[in-house]
Amino acid sequence: MLVERPARAADESEAAWDQKEMPFTEHLRELRTRLLISIATVGAIAVLLFWPSQFIIKWMVDAYFHGAELHAFGPADVILTELKFSVIGGIVLGLPVLLYQLWMFVVPAINPRTRRMVYAFVLPSLLLAFLGLAFAHFIVIPRVVSALIGITNEIATPTFGIEQTLTFVMILLALFAIIFQTPIVLIGLARIGLVNAAMLKHYRRHAVFASFVAGGIAAPDGNPLTMALLALPICVLYEASIWIIVPLEKSWRRGASGP
Repeated sequence: MLVERPARAADESEAAWDQKEMPFTEHLRELRTRLLISIATVGAIAVLLFWPSQFIIKWMVDAYFHGAELHAFGPADVILTELKFSVIGGIVLGLPVLLYQLWMFVVPAINPRTRRMVYAFVLPSLLLAFLGLAFAHFIVIPRVVSALIGITNEIATPTFGIEQTLTFVMILLALFAIIFQTPIVLIGLARIGLVNAAMLKHYRRHAVFASFVAGGIAAPDGNPLTMALLALPICVLYEASIWIIVPLEKSWRRGASGP
């Protein structure tokens, strides 16, 4: 009887969880407070990044465009570009605070088991995001930029606008940071029962086909190598997700059938 009491207490606490009964106005006040904290965090980081942004932008152009000259097509282009970069940097660097504020707002309504799943995904998600950024930085962006410049040189003289250049680079970096979250998304969907390893295996060929179609659309030069660089990461991550989900499903079943 003494052995069963902790398990029973844990079950009762999970059954009850800690949903907080709050008036609607209290929810609004809490939401306002957390939004103000998030906006203040992004704003403070953006202010700190505004001055060094000019040097970071130059470094990005040197790294990806090999020192090509940047051109401003309006008197406010440089300021607006540095401001955009600072705000994006504020969001990226302030993401832990933003996610924490969001999590603390919704966590009272989430079952403890789901909370533990979210906590377990935080570190892998960050590592995959950094891998996606590294893959884009070292492999994808140099290849895509080289292809675009080659196409442009055939009919025109390249003239890079500072705003368009920065936006292009930031989109590619963000895209691969998101693409590399594929295992996290699929494992999360498997954990809540929306997909399973058998289903993912069944649709493996469809996923590969869709990846190469997307790579072909995104490849600027139609080069098979460029297409493969864009499509293969998705295929590899999809396949890796299946191999991770298979043993996880066994452990989930054992946990569900255990005493």
